[in-house]
Amino acid sequence: MTAQLESPRPESESTAGPIHRHKQTFGFDFGASLVVFLVALPLCVGIAVASGVPAELGIITGVVGGIVVGCMPGSTMQVSGPAAGLTVLVASTVADHGLAVLGVVVLGAGLLQILLGLIGIGTWFRAISPSVVQGMLAGIGLVIILGQIYPVGGMEQPSETSAKFSGLPELLNSVLTTSTGRSGLAIAVVTLLTMALWGRLPQRLRIVPAPLVGVGIAALLTSVLGLPLETIQVGSLLETVNIVTPDAFGAATSFAVLGSILTFALIASAESLFSAAAVDRMHDGPKTRFNTELMAQGVGNTICGLLGALPMTAVIVRSTANLHAGARTKFSRVMHGIWLLLFVMLLPGVLSYIPLATLGALLVHAGWKLLGVRQVAKLVREQRAEAFVLVLTAGMIVGTDLMIGTLTGLVAAVIKTAWEVSRLSVEVEHEEDHAQVRLHGNATFLRLPQLQDRLEQLPVTRSAHVDLTPVRHLDLACHQAVENWAEQRRKSACDVELAMPNAK
Repeated sequence: MTAQLESPRPESESTAGPIHRHKQTFGFDFGASLVVFLVALPLCVGIAVASGVPAELGIITGVVGGIVVGCMPGSTMQVSGPAAGLTVLVASTVADHGLAVLGVVVLGAGLLQILLGLIGIGTWFRAISPSVVQGMLAGIGLVIILGQIYPVGGMEQPSETSAKFSGLPELLNSVLTTSTGRSGLAIAVVTLLTMALWGRLPQRLRIVPAPLVGVGIAALLTSVLGLPLETIQVGSLLETVNIVTPDAFGAATSFAVLGSILTFALIASAESLFSAAAVDRMHDGPKTRFNTELMAQGVGNTICGLLGALPMTAVIVRSTANLHAGARTKFSRVMHGIWLLLFVMLLPGVLSYIPLATLGALLVHAGWKLLGVRQVAKLVREQRAEAFVLVLTAGMIVGTDLMIGTLTGLVAAVIKTAWEVSRLSVEVEHEEDHAQVRLHGNATFLRLPQLQDRLEQLPVTRSAHVDLTPVRHLDLACHQAVENWAEQRRKSACDVELAMPNAK
């Protein structure tokens, strides 16, 4: 019996496989990188302006997210950069502590993300209640909308939420009576209508992304008509870089700054990993390694912090654009970062034609998408308890701040889950001289009033048997309540027998 050896493949075939595959995907990735760049450019600038920092810092974060995080393992298709969901936190941090401390906060958040990834916390972010996450995004969306309507009307955005509400009459007056307000509203409407109409065109005609078309037309109209609108001022990236100094680290010892670091890390991580889970469902390629991706995001934020730039997350809008544009590998997201860097170095003057009003409209659109009105309405119809958690989270974020609102939502979700899990059935049968009580389910402190009411309503008999063996969980509060009831009945000459869950 002879064995036939498989003849080796020609050298060119065996060694050229990866190169051949790279040539096949290069065209797709190259085209996708241009699309993602065109989507990212106005968003990077708009998010920076909305956060109250120089526009260049948003582009620096986009460059780091593309080139640095894009090269790292974890996720293949999702794109990282400054996120609209963090504008509220960034603006609050800058207002309270100054721009220099922002770098310390972002740096600390990045290091914390790396630590969370190393100890394997990344996968646990998938366990956070969807209603809390949706409520968090809805609350952020409301705050963004409430803040960005002021630049549309030619006014400076108030820093406090209460001031944003109280300033609405003055904003309305500005829009109706001043040329700047009327021009800003007109340009914002043109931007939003252009984006909406552009999205209805056939796919083959939508080579340029809708946000860029909207911004481009608004900038052209502003320039041609000579509208009295303030535009973006963009300078040198190198001059804008705000390297963290040793003096700035002194602020990291305060509880307020430490709280900001924790908040940035948790929210940025949650947004990135939720985005990863959504993007994984859109393609058939390698899926995200959550802990590795969390560390990659941490590295990106660490670098952004050292440069004094905005924090980053993985962003679902840019990631979706990347996939829809036909990206095959991570090369597309790396190239989009290179395009951002080249553009701001070679053509920074182009950005100075973009009015702040159109960026406000762009962010109002982003806030509306975060709000998710259809999803909220569906939740209200189908799951009232989940909808309550969502509305509570969003309302607390608008009324207080992001940290308090999110924590309130998490506590509410835990209580709701505990209440639903703690289902207790109390069956009571009694005759003239004997009573039988049988418990099913989970006897926790949340059901203690129900248990006590049923036991106290039981008539006094000569004997009673309380069967708790079917109970899956009996906590200390319910255990003590049953024991106390039995002791009281024994004092009334009632022979009480208890069958506990762990009795053998």
